[in-house]
Amino acid sequence: MTDRVIEDGSSAFELQLAGYGLTTARILYRMPDHPALLQTYVWQDYDVAPKFPVLTRFIDFWRRELEGPLHSIEVAHKHLIGANEWKRVDGMFLLN
Repeated sequence: MTDRVIEDGSSAFELQLAGYGLTTARILYRMPDHPALLQTYVWQDYDVAPKFPVLTRFIDFWRRELEGPLHSIEVAHKHLIGANEWKRVDGMFLLN
């Protein structure tokens, strides 16, 4: 997963070092043709809590471009790496 390149050219690992964490949103929305039925969509990306700018852009896109009205959104967020977990290594050990 750390070799994934994000739209702005940053790798997932670089985003994690910059404070981004893995964000998952469970989106319930109404079916356009059958408003009484709810459908689930799961969205996942790297984002920054608590403002969630990446998720907010996606929700804005949904409201502007898609027909299914939103019912509810549940968000889970986890920092995968932090500054206190990162340590620079100046050497390399080869094991045979």
